[in-house]
Amino acid sequence: MRAHQARKRFGQNFLVDAGVIEAIIRAIDPAPDDRMLEIGPGLAALTAPLLEKLNALTVIELDRDLASRLRQRFSESQLSIVQADVLTVDLTQFGHNLRLIGNLPYNISSPLLFTLVEYADQIIDQHFMLQREVVDRMVAQPGSGDYSRLSVMLQYRYAIEKIFDVAPEAFDPVPRVTSSIVRMVPLGLARIRAVDESLFAAVVMRAFSQRRKMLRGVLGAWTALIPWQALQIEPTWRAEQVSVLKFIELTDALHAAGVRA
Repeated sequence: MRAHQARKRFGQNFLVDAGVIEAIIRAIDPAPDDRMLEIGPGLAALTAPLLEKLNALTVIELDRDLASRLRQRFSESQLSIVQADVLTVDLTQFGHNLRLIGNLPYNISSPLLFTLVEYADQIIDQHFMLQREVVDRMVAQPGSGDYSRLSVMLQYRYAIEKIFDVAPEAFDPVPRVTSSIVRMVPLGLARIRAVDESLFAAVVMRAFSQRRKMLRGVLGAWTALIPWQALQIEPTWRAEQVSVLKFIELTDALHAAGVRA
């Protein structure tokens, strides 16, 4: 089979390090009956070892040439291929109790992570390869320079754990950045939620829109409606100092004061 030329427009960097591949499979720990969905299978670096442990696997691949290669290599009974942009795919078609994996193209990582939040109730867990800087933001705690809107919005919905880093040399072509493996487990029904989740998203977005400004400045007209002392939040804090729980409490206080998204 003719060698595939990596395409920059798709952000293609193919994992080739056997030790890293084995470590990822070990971290995922697939069981035969798992309902697994792989995003961006590429040259099947993870697909092939997964199929050694799974009864069947579904993959979403944008590149038609790569999708064709997968069809030639694996039987339809083993591998179901959806040739599409994952950002346009309705994951409800795959049912519940999904396990998601993927070496995600860095150019769509943040939009995809936000899109997947919509499907969290039907997902058991997600294991992704992402740029290390993105993973560092995902797991960052308040007070950290990496703590951001991404941190708050994802930690609101998932328990997130950075598993390990992956050096650039593990890929072909070699990227200019280090990657990381992250595990994301959706929080269950008992999780603490904002009364108005649309307002929560709006508050977080506004708070981080001007990171250097104090909350009392960046929140504008909402500032006078916030019971700062009761919430134990200082109006002189910046967004990066506010925990996920405090953002929830702040949002609920604004909702009680009549604010709507």
